[in-house]
Amino acid sequence: MILQHLPPDLLNFCLVVIFSLFIGLEQRRLHITLDFESTFGTDRTFTLIGILGFILYIISPHDITPFLFGGIAVFGLLGIYYFMKIKLKQMFGITSIITALITYCLTPLLYTQHIWLVLLVVVCLMVLTEIKESLMAFSKKFDNDEFLTLAKFLVLAGVILPLLPDQPLSPEINVSPYKMWLAIVVVSAISYLGYLLRKFAFPKAGLLLTAVLGGLYSSTATTVILARDSKENPSDDNKTVPAIILATTMMYLRIFLVALFFNAQVALALLPWFGGFIVISVAIVFIFLKIGENKNTEVAPNALEPQKNPLEFKTALVFGALFIFFAIITNYVVKLYGARGVNGLAYIVGVTDIDPFIINLFQQKPGFGTSITSIAVINAITSNNILKMIYSLVLSDKSLRMKIIIGFGALIIAGIVSSVLFSMIG
Repeated sequence: MILQHLPPDLLNFCLVVIFSLFIGLEQRRLHITLDFESTFGTDRTFTLIGILGFILYIISPHDITPFLFGGIAVFGLLGIYYFMKIKLKQMFGITSIITALITYCLTPLLYTQHIWLVLLVVVCLMVLTEIKESLMAFSKKFDNDEFLTLAKFLVLAGVILPLLPDQPLSPEINVSPYKMWLAIVVVSAISYLGYLLRKFAFPKAGLLLTAVLGGLYSSTATTVILARDSKENPSDDNKTVPAIILATTMMYLRIFLVALFFNAQVALALLPWFGGFIVISVAIVFIFLKIGENKNTEVAPNALEPQKNPLEFKTALVFGALFIFFAIITNYVVKLYGARGVNGLAYIVGVTDIDPFIINLFQQKPGFGTSITSIAVINAITSNNILKMIYSLVLSDKSLRMKIIIGFGALIIAGIVSSVLFSMIG
C-alpha cells in the first residue's frame, strides 16, 4: 500500500490540512448568510490555523514550548476578535473561537492518539456546530426537572450501585444489597427508556403507539389510564381495548428483557411461551382493529398523558422494600411448602407489583430449578392480567366490557394452559 511508504510526518501533515479544511468549509457554510466582517475567517483561516499548529509542534515534538506559545498567540488574537465582535456587533457566541482552538490542537492529537479518536473529535465538532437549531428545539421539550431526573438515574446506576456490598443480608434473606439495587436500576432503566421515547421521540404518538411505550413503563398504569379515558373520549373506543392489550404485550417483552439480564437460562425457557403470548396478543389487537375499522378512528392527541417519571427515590425505596419482603416470603414458603407453595404465592403476588417478586426469583434460585421459576413467573403474569381485566371492566365504558373479557380472557386462559403444559413437560 502506497501510504505505508510515505513519511509519517507527511501523512500527518496531509491529515491536518484535510481535517482543518473540512472544519473551515463547515464554518463557511454555517456563516454563509452573515456579513463578511462578522467572522474572523472560514476555510482558509481554519486550514492555516491547523498548519500553524503542525509547524509549531513538529519543530520541537519533545518540548512543546513553541506549540504552547503559539497557542497563546492564537488565543490572544481570537480574544481581540471576540472583544471587537461584542463591541461592534453585540454578538456573544464563541462557538467559532472554540472550534478554531480545537483545530489548532489537531496535530498533537494525531501524534499522540489513535487516528479513530482524531476522526471522532473532528466528526463531533462538525456535527455539534451543525445541529444548533435542532439542539435548541430539543431543549425546549425539557421540563424544569428533566435534568434532575437524569441526575437521579446516574446516581442510582453510577454512584449508589457500585458502593453496595454483594454479600447476602442474612441466611434468611438470600439477597445482597447490590443485587437488590441492581434490580431497581434495571427496572428503572427500562421504564425510563419508555418514558423518554414517549416524551421526546413520539410526543404526538397515536393511541396504539402511546400504549406500546406506556407498556414499557407499566402495563398496569397504562391500562388504568386508557380504561378511564374511554369514558371521556368515546370516539376512541374502537382502539381502546387494542391499546390496552398492546400495553400488556409490552409487559411480556419487558419481563423477558429483565430475565435475560438476570437469568438467561430462565429467559430462554420462557421465550417460546412468551412468544406465544405475544402472538395471541397481536392477533387479538388485529381482530379488534379490523372489527372497528369502519368506525370513527380519530384519536385525541392527548389521550394518554406521559406517566409520572419512574425515577423517584420514593419509588425506588418502595421497590427495594418489596424486593426484600418477597425474598423473605419466598424463602419461607419454599421451606414450608416447596415448589407448589411458590406457584401459589405467584398467583397472590399478581395483585401487587410483580417485578420485585419475579426479579427475586431470577436472582435467588431458592431451592428449585428453571422449570419451577418459569412456571411461577407465568402464574404471576396470569394473576396480574386478571387484575388488569378487573381494572378495565370497572373503569372503562360499558360498551367495551365484552372486548375486554375476550381479550384478557384469551391471555388468562393461555397463561393457565401454558403453566399446566410447562408443569407436564418440566
